[in-house]
Amino acid sequence: MADADIEKARRFRNPGFGRRQATPHSKGRQIDPDAVAEVSSLLAEAPRDRALLIEHLHLIQDRYGCLSARDLHALAHLMNIPQAEAFEVASFYAHFDIVMEGESPPPPLTIRVCDSLSCEMAGAKKILEDLPGAVGAEVRVIRAPCMGRCDKAPVAEVGHKHHTETTIARLAEAARARDVQPVIPDYQALDAYCAEGGYSQLQRCLEGAVDPDALAEEIDESNLRGLGGAGFKTGLKWKLVRQVQGPRLMAVNGDEGEPGTIKDLHYLTRKPHQFLEGMLIAAWVVEAEQVYIYMRDEYPEVLQILANEIPKLHAAGLSPHTEIIVRRGAGAYICGEESAMIESIEGKRGLPRHRPPFVAQVGLFGRPTLVNNVETLYWVPEILARGADWFRSQGRHGRSGLRSYSVSGRVKNPGVKLAPAGVTIRELINEYCGGMADGHVFKGYLPGGASGGILPARLDSIPLDFDTLQEYDCFIGSAAIVVLSDADNAADAALNLMRFFEDESCGQCTPCRAGTEKAVKLMSSGQPWDRPLLEELSAVMMDASICGLGQAAPNPLLSVLKHFPEDVPS
Repeated sequence: MADADIEKARRFRNPGFGRRQATPHSKGRQIDPDAVAEVSSLLAEAPRDRALLIEHLHLIQDRYGCLSARDLHALAHLMNIPQAEAFEVASFYAHFDIVMEGESPPPPLTIRVCDSLSCEMAGAKKILEDLPGAVGAEVRVIRAPCMGRCDKAPVAEVGHKHHTETTIARLAEAARARDVQPVIPDYQALDAYCAEGGYSQLQRCLEGAVDPDALAEEIDESNLRGLGGAGFKTGLKWKLVRQVQGPRLMAVNGDEGEPGTIKDLHYLTRKPHQFLEGMLIAAWVVEAEQVYIYMRDEYPEVLQILANEIPKLHAAGLSPHTEIIVRRGAGAYICGEESAMIESIEGKRGLPRHRPPFVAQVGLFGRPTLVNNVETLYWVPEILARGADWFRSQGRHGRSGLRSYSVSGRVKNPGVKLAPAGVTIRELINEYCGGMADGHVFKGYLPGGASGGILPARLDSIPLDFDTLQEYDCFIGSAAIVVLSDADNAADAALNLMRFFEDESCGQCTPCRAGTEKAVKLMSSGQPWDRPLLEELSAVMMDASICGLGQAAPNPLLSVLKHFPEDVPS
């Protein structure tokens, strides 16, 4: 294959190659046959399908530590796409390093230091300031958004290995030792899961012992809702997708990039097969011919676990009804939005689509597509085993179901807390987190991550669930709870979150792209906040942005103006 690719490159470089009337060169950028040979060897027998562009970019980035212009030209040539298309996709994602002609490649090792809210509260800013001097010029130190380990802040990634509760000395030692490979935790593999009754619910489906419509109805009766943030009823979504003429596909959203969210990583590194069984059941219900698992690049250990376990499912005959395909994200929070995720799975920039049509009608590769979150699918086998009444009967304060609350910040025992839906923040802190951290007094909390707003401690009796926070201009989202104390300034927290949104805006729509940038400038100017201007700017962003990123970005800012006026620069 490599020889054919090289021959093709030579003919592209010189259309007269092998002819009597040879021209010196073709117009436009020249393709380097050596680069074609190198990239072709790297791709090996992998298809050159357009949808695999991001996967192929990862291969080059992993091998060479960057994407050189010559390699991007070669890849575009091999995939028969315009060079501009390869560049625009690669430049969209934070984990690809493009090196143009004449530029120097990045140092051989990169350390990414998380600067999201929980890590900033734990001292990440100081690490970012002092670490470059401790590791030297051969190591690149850059700031990075949330890595999904907020309960163990501060967090840094050395190569592909994450270090938690870290210090400058530990990171410097890891850099010197080139300790860069992810650690695969001791998770429950296939045999252990089956030994405790795992895949019995899927077997019932495959053996025809249950009707797909009846199964979807049971999930609907359980009141299981989308736990990625939207909260749409899961069983109802399955029914709606089943009603659309096939062939159908399924996509799993494993891109939990919302700052403060750690629950998917928690479950996937412990009981991945409970999630996989739920996924295969959902695919069976909607008759999805293929299932695409979109997993964020910040979770290399999960990607390895999936690579280990998915072939076992096929060998055990547990996936005869569908094909499982894993797609690796590349560092883009916006791809947590379902249509942006679908664009990324198709090998494109993660730009949210205009709707309608909705992805249940026209989704992945133009087909009707079921999109579910990791935790949502995780609960499916247990609900089917215990019954809809069991799950629905859980809850407090008039709510139903269970929720995995990701708790970080100023509590004694942060982490994923499985609690009844509707638990209040006081109950969550006191009953599940061991109280506030020593020396800290409860001041406020984020009920739904970066986009869910900020509430003061006096509003501590609100049930934390879907549909309970809207009257306070907040929402639960993925249940990422960040607890603030008297040591924190709410305005500083809002600025941290707005900077996150500025960095992560896809840039497609002006209200979000320009609005987040303008808000950051107004909030960090060192001058008193211009409240009327910030409120007007927020209204434009919420009313006119294409997707939830721009629509929700002002929530922390408006919350601070409303509930923490004493913290606002004046």
